[in-house]
Amino acid sequence: MRIRLQPLTRARLAALGAAGVAWAEALPEVLAGLARDWSLELGADLPGGSNSYVVRATTATGSRAVLKVVLDDTGLADQIRVLQVADGRGYARLLRSDLDRRAMLLEELGASLQNRGLPGRDQLAILADTLAIAWQPTGLDRVPPEADKAVGLAHLISEHWEQLDRPCPTEVRDQALRYAEQLADPPAEALVVVHGDPHPGNALAAKRSGRNDQIGYRFVDPDGFVADRAYDLGVTMRDFSAAVLREGRPLVESYAALLAARTGVVAERIWQWAFVERVSTGLYVLGFGAETVARSYLDSAELLLDRP
Repeated sequence: MRIRLQPLTRARLAALGAAGVAWAEALPEVLAGLARDWSLELGADLPGGSNSYVVRATTATGSRAVLKVVLDDTGLADQIRVLQVADGRGYARLLRSDLDRRAMLLEELGASLQNRGLPGRDQLAILADTLAIAWQPTGLDRVPPEADKAVGLAHLISEHWEQLDRPCPTEVRDQALRYAEQLADPPAEALVVVHGDPHPGNALAAKRSGRNDQIGYRFVDPDGFVADRAYDLGVTMRDFSAAVLREGRPLVESYAALLAARTGVVAERIWQWAFVERVSTGLYVLGFGAETVARSYLDSAELLLDRP
């Protein structure tokens, strides 16, 4: 079969040097072995981000599925665990997995929410409702400091802001750090196993319900760590920079209120997480050269500063 890697995956492989070359050279044999062992007929390749090769597959029973082989297996065990526990509830159903070969066989879903052309408020409502299904309980009373997402993002913001020669106003950095400090060590009742990156591109159409013809959605690619529910909801608001640049703070406040109403999570915490994510993402992507994307995050964050 002809293997066509996505541009982002090719760039990632090039950056890895010899390790990337070895992964690419081994991929045909890995795919052939998985097809043999799992009785699959492999079809056309699919977009799969920057860390995987994704291809359509047909099982021995004729069911359609998706085979995914990842480049970097960091977090893969956590992702598999989340999908196994979910068993199709809020997430794509995991059919088979193989940690040694960094492979997962998943049910085939439809188009992403990102490609439906819906208004931002409608997308957020769907993401919030799907998250409420997908969140999994955790037995932890608190998040260990070394695993606290707010602490990690505060470190990223401080480090990147200095390394990148202070690419956004001090006030933007300071507000993000202040919010992160307030969000650290969330209460036990707020903790769940979050998705970690529930943007519209990671929500795929499942099926239509019989009664109202509504399209349901399931998430793919969970990070699967323990955090505040409000973190995931803040992430859902992160990627509407063009609209924020046009309409400013009132738009984001209305988004946070909508998400709070649908989930019962405090709107202020959603707002704060969304701001921290906007700033940290802008600095992160600027760090690997995506200046146009980074500027949309950082410039929109400046419009969301608290005013006296």
